[in-house]
Amino acid sequence: MMSGLLLWSASISASEAATPAPASSATLALINALGQPAPAHTAFAEARFMQVLDRPLVISGELAWLGGDKLQRRVEQPKAETFTIADGEVTQERAGKKPRHFSLSRAPQLQVLLDSFVALLSGDPAHLQQVFTISHHGDPAAQWTLNLVPRDTKVARTIAAITINGYATMSRCMQMHEADGDLAVDLLGPLAAKMPAQPTRESLLALCGEAP
Repeated sequence: MMSGLLLWSASISASEAATPAPASSATLALINALGQPAPAHTAFAEARFMQVLDRPLVISGELAWLGGDKLQRRVEQPKAETFTIADGEVTQERAGKKPRHFSLSRAPQLQVLLDSFVALLSGDPAHLQQVFTISHHGDPAAQWTLNLVPRDTKVARTIAAITINGYATMSRCMQMHEADGDLAVDLLGPLAAKMPAQPTRESLLALCGEAP
């Protein structure tokens, strides 16, 4: 999510999603309340903790939902790079280089990001339930946590779960738990400015749990 292209190049086959089980009425109401009109933009700062690296990979920029299934992830630091997802295809753009195009099916992390981010910003619990098993705890009017587990068993071999922390109608933090133990933590909106210079898992999870 970029050297991130290499991290996201695992193969994925067609969905084998199970029949969605209904989420609670409180969960549905929370997801509905998160909906925003497109286009919707939010700052992000991400720390990716990988077993093969001694320190986390940190990037920052902007996420933009452009409507429908169109999502753009613009990285500003440490190197400018833009990923645009539309119509099942990903376009990667870097300054001074020709754009690269590849199928979204090659990037399970991007597919999960698209499904979760778009469904949340559009306030679409029905779509979210098709892709994830959903649970939540907390106060929808104050601090809350949504837990999303991929229904597709092949996706789950790469992405174990997503945890989203928020306050009222604002998503503030997204944690992508990979099946191999790697973790990506995205601080969203105003919280992105609080990314520590040397983040740790503990420091970021503490930020995710704070009230604004």
